[in-house]
Amino acid sequence: QVQLKESGGGLVQAGGSLRLSCAASGSSFSSHAMNWYRQAPGKQRELVATISSSGSTNYADSVKGRFTISRDNNGNTVYLQMNSLIPEDTAVYFCMARWFWGQGTQVTVSS
Repeated sequence: QVQLKESGGGLVQAGGSLRLSCAASGSSFSSHAMNWYRQAPGKQRELVATISSSGSTNYADSVKGRFTISRDNNGNTVYLQMNSLIPEDTAVYFCMARWFWGQGTQVTVSS
């Protein structure tokens, strides 16, 4: 059974940092892009960052320069380092690869 499991969310003050992790199991994702999405209350889910199988990355304009996506050598764990957090980053963050989604982890940034 394929699973994507996020961890690392929490409550942080504005200006702080968090590191999210997403561990994939049940299948290999090393040859696939992996993605982080987020959904704030009352808003549509949006793509935050993508990392390809070769390691190239893309970011939403709203997080460029503050967030960094990376993956480990076996390609089945993806990370999102979030720095200089602002209240607008408050959302549930989801990991996504191929057509599989994790259950999400809550990130709350207080002002």
